[in-house]
Amino acid sequence: MSSYPNAPGHRNVETSIAAAETLAPKLGRLQRMAQAAIRDVGTHGLTADELAARLKLDRWSIQPRTSELKRKGLILDSGQRRPNATGKLAIVWIAG
Repeated sequence: MSSYPNAPGHRNVETSIAAAETLAPKLGRLQRMAQAAIRDVGTHGLTADELAARLKLDRWSIQPRTSELKRKGLILDSGQRRPNATGKLAIVWIAG
């Protein structure tokens, strides 16, 4: 398996490693979907919650993709913040 951010991260715990191994075959597709959605909205950007809703995917599947894409330099923190589902301010991601 390749390493993060080209492979899912894990916490060196058996269950976390198993989850990462299960996700690995889908990772490239999910990253491309997330990157395309963020690019498509331009400077408005998307929070992780907005991105998950736009893609009709679980937030827990999509939010880690933002960290991977950021690490790859494909998306950037816009400096904007918007409330997420919990009411806390979240990073608004834009294409890099």
